[in-house]
Amino acid sequence: MSKDSNKVVLFLCTGNYFRSRFAEALFNYLAEKEGLQWEALSRGLAIHLVAGDLSPHTEIALRTRRIDKNHTGTSRIQATVNDFHKADMIIALRGAEHRPMMMQMFPEWVHNITYWEVRDIDESDPQDSLAIIEELVKELILSLKPRSITSAHAHKAPH
Repeated sequence: MSKDSNKVVLFLCTGNYFRSRFAEALFNYLAEKEGLQWEALSRGLAIHLVAGDLSPHTEIALRTRRIDKNHTGTSRIQATVNDFHKADMIIALRGAEHRPMMMQMFPEWVHNITYWEVRDIDESDPQDSLAIIEELVKELILSLKPRSITSAHAHKAPH
């Protein structure tokens, strides 16, 4: 999937196990379907806090949507400063949770991140969190689609 010409969106969460992996897979699936020159990566800020490679909730959500798991990485990956340098856009899945982690680990990057507010499974029903991520990712994909020149000029008044 990785192409040198693609722009990169980096999704961050705590364990790189549930939220960021779903966002990554869904984004990559939709970007590919729309022919966008974008790809997603996902990383965790504290992957040592989680065991396993991929949340069963994420696996079920992907299977239900017929999205192949090859649209996400094979395992959890700890975020590094190199990941931030590679990214054209960085999105952390929950500001209240991830902004303090970023302040501690990567303070120079805190203000270069868009913070969504998607609660983890200890504070929210997993299906509710995944539905919010799906809505936000679809909005993001829509915002990245190139606007047609024809439609941009169609609304201009004649001279």
